[in-house]
Amino acid sequence: MDCITIRDLHLRCIIGIQDWERTTLQDVFLSLTLETDLELAGKSDRIEDTVNYKTLTKRIIHHVENSNHFLVEALAADVARLVLADERVVRVRVGLEKPGALRFARSVGVEIERDRQWLTNVS
Repeated sequence: MDCITIRDLHLRCIIGIQDWERTTLQDVFLSLTLETDLELAGKSDRIEDTVNYKTLTKRIIHHVENSNHFLVEALAADVARLVLADERVVRVRVGLEKPGALRFARSVGVEIERDRQWLTNVS
């Protein structure tokens, strides 16, 4: 399967379990790998024949910046649902990192992989 990748999208949102985290915007870094068929777009050279990653990224930015989660796991699952709403995406890998979450680590994060079947099961 072909892939579209978006790496290290820098966003700010409410995320965390501590009291101060519930009121303070924090940095997160989001990386995505979208599995999709790119053959038609490669032949046609038309944006209509592929996943428009600019439009998708705008939706993700709006969603994340307006989200309010306790766990990075929940935010990552939300992003996966949003990406899989585009029927051309067969599977998505979401990496979400929260810098400074641990004192001696650059960041802490999760990586999840979800497919269309998962989307059907959670709907």
